[in-house]
Amino acid sequence: MNTASFLKNLEFSDKNVVIKALIDSEFGKEIRIAFKKDQIMKEHKTKFPITVMTLQGSIEFTIGEEKIILKQGDIIAVEGNIMHQLKALEESIVRLSLHKNDNVARVKNIGY
Repeated sequence: MNTASFLKNLEFSDKNVVIKALIDSEFGKEIRIAFKKDQIMKEHKTKFPITVMTLQGSIEFTIGEEKIILKQGDIIAVEGNIMHQLKALEESIVRLSLHKNDNVARVKNIGY
């Protein structure tokens, strides 16, 4: 059994988003991304499907020309190989669920 909290021991940085792996299990990975207002995770993709949920704040989630505002409690599932970008509209905490074969280091490289 693994336990973690998305809301405890939060860290934010003025320079870039803060990405922390919270759970790595045999079926997936749970990542916390802490954004200060206006911080961006530049356009990127992964070959695996992902799920993104806004736990606090609001995020502008862009796929191609479409911009979707994800407010607290909103969730989006994205298939693999789809370019997307995230921008914090306010200080925000995001839950990123990764496929078990995806790599947390890949996500950290996007956030910096």
